[in-house]
Amino acid sequence: MNASSDIAGSTDGVGLDLNACDREPIHIPGAIQPHGLLLVADATSLTVVAGAGDLETRLTPDWLGNDLSALLAQDIGATLTANDTVAGVALAGLPVAGLTERFDVTLHRTAEHVLVELEPVEAEPVTAAGMLGRLNAMAMTFERASNLQTLCERAATAFRQLTGFDRVMVYRFLDDEAGRVMAEDKATGLGTFLNHHFPASDIPKQARALYVRNRTRTIPTIDYVPAVLRPAGFETLDLSDVALRSVSPIHLRYLANMGVAASASISIVKDGLLWGLIACHHGTPKGLTPDIRAASATLASGLARQIRAKEEAETYRERLRLRAAEDAVIPKLATEPAPRSIVAALRDDLRRMLGGDGFAYVEGTIVDTDGPCPSKDDILDLAAWARTRGVIEPFTTHELPSLFPRAEAYRAQASGLLALSLVDEGAVLLWFRAEQIEEVEWAGNPHKAVSLDPNAMLTPRTSFESWTQAVSGRSRRWTREEIEAAHRLRRAFHDAYVNQRLRLLNADLQRTLADKDALIAQKDVLMKEVNHRVQNSLQLVAAFLSLQAKSSDDAKVKAHLAEAQARLAAVALVHRRLYRDDQVESVDLSRYLEELADDMKTSLGEDWSAHISLDLAPVLVPTDRAVNIGLVLTELIINASKYAYAGKPGPILIALEQHRSRLRLIVADKGVGKGAPATDGRVGFGSRMMNAVVAGLSGTIEQDDNMPGLRVVMTAPIEDER
Repeated sequence: MNASSDIAGSTDGVGLDLNACDREPIHIPGAIQPHGLLLVADATSLTVVAGAGDLETRLTPDWLGNDLSALLAQDIGATLTANDTVAGVALAGLPVAGLTERFDVTLHRTAEHVLVELEPVEAEPVTAAGMLGRLNAMAMTFERASNLQTLCERAATAFRQLTGFDRVMVYRFLDDEAGRVMAEDKATGLGTFLNHHFPASDIPKQARALYVRNRTRTIPTIDYVPAVLRPAGFETLDLSDVALRSVSPIHLRYLANMGVAASASISIVKDGLLWGLIACHHGTPKGLTPDIRAASATLASGLARQIRAKEEAETYRERLRLRAAEDAVIPKLATEPAPRSIVAALRDDLRRMLGGDGFAYVEGTIVDTDGPCPSKDDILDLAAWARTRGVIEPFTTHELPSLFPRAEAYRAQASGLLALSLVDEGAVLLWFRAEQIEEVEWAGNPHKAVSLDPNAMLTPRTSFESWTQAVSGRSRRWTREEIEAAHRLRRAFHDAYVNQRLRLLNADLQRTLADKDALIAQKDVLMKEVNHRVQNSLQLVAAFLSLQAKSSDDAKVKAHLAEAQARLAAVALVHRRLYRDDQVESVDLSRYLEELADDMKTSLGEDWSAHISLDLAPVLVPTDRAVNIGLVLTELIINASKYAYAGKPGPILIALEQHRSRLRLIVADKGVGKGAPATDGRVGFGSRMMNAVVAGLSGTIEQDDNMPGLRVVMTAPIEDER
């Protein structure tokens, strides 16, 4: 084992590896693994136009140009018609007898072709009842796991029992796209990869996309000669959904460098995103039959649900802990007349509430501390810098020296910082977390992932010997729940400050207090009057647009006026929410979008109302971002109502999802799908506006085939990252 504590090494090699591997077109290898056969038929006529593998000696010499149904002795057209085709989901056909063996049949349908995989049946498959019994027993062990780590350990054991491989690992992707082996079950005598980290370059981006689409993957032997598609002309056929798809030579060399003769992988997809993998390795050639692959995919889906449940339970427990700590602290804020006195009495409770190792209160040149902290001068310097990082929002970091170099001198006490400005008091609360020197164990040196020679053939790394990296200058991360608790604490201090000021002013300045109350009342009246007038103005404009639409005989003019009414309704709804909610900094996006959709249903008419369905997860976002997301949703619904069904009513699904710090807004229909771009190259005002809004959100917008229809996905950070 090699050990190293040097963390200053260049990571350029990792970047090269990522960029080069990400460009490899692994979905169009032009060949399959030779243990199976592939037939390619025209989607309309079902005539076989291409194939791969030893078809002549294993199936029939007369395969090319033959009718697919006749070749497989079953009605393929009826099978395809009776089942809806979803990208990445295969259809099972009836087994087929070859010349000397029997084959399991798997069907995939694309726009132009029907792809048929034939895999030899090596043994009698397990009965459905037997397999369901095994899966149910394994699922029960998942449900009884007390935490995420135990769940992963049980999953490794279950998948090894199911697949029979020498080594099975539960591999989780981290925030930096590297991976970590969470759990492992292996044969006696094998070395371990448990807790090892693997660089992001080991699994390129396009491979991760295929793992989401094609949930199971097997390589029965790495020493094979690819069976190319024939006749010529099918080299670029998309084989994304084909389990027999030939593997990248780079990946085969990667497995050979690990000493692996056969491998399999099962995707763990949580909420539509790749959470991790079940990675299976074997020392000798070994495959997975289609029935075991299907069972593995089903078990992985159950595992993903349990992972989500465990993560949500952990988040819930953390929130309960923080709420209990707040209940012990916040009522005491009203018992002292000055903030410094409050903090002096509660500093130990405040420190423990947010899990700080040290705590400091800074007001002017006054510094009060609790627990291990930097010196007074260093705290004053740090507080001045923290004020520049944010006044309203809590500032957090788990690697302070990298942002504030002067903190390198006291990183042992303060590698982590949570700073909370109390604007009313002109003070700053600082929570410190001590340095935690973390030893990250990598499966090989991550900084030597690829050769730097631009003329050399791209090859994977050859060493998987444990390489230890000591990471210093970091502390435990601050959780989102702790940051939310800091928000509530700031509000509690603000409320305590207001209450204290009111009590003092009530004793000494009755007249001033009365004047202040009067001014506040006038302000409320003025704001209500402003809101009332704005709403009246918007209603007048909406009424004018409605009259114009009724009086116009031009369908295009009516359509444009309807779009303007919809956008106006969105603006009006935003304005009402701003004046109705107590907290205007952020809103529940799901509630806002639900109300916006209700308004859209009204504006589109009763015919559309029954066809619009919602699946919205609660997501708390800043108000300004909610406004822009609402405008994007308005535009997408308008576009769907205009183009998806040629102006007629049809199903439209609106979904909102959250994954970590990002959200996804999905609008899907089952209409005609994405049309051809305008021949004159012009882009409508609505599309230009929507693209500009999405860019302002630092987001992306993608259009996918909903089979049938169009699925538009907008992905954006929950908070502004700039």
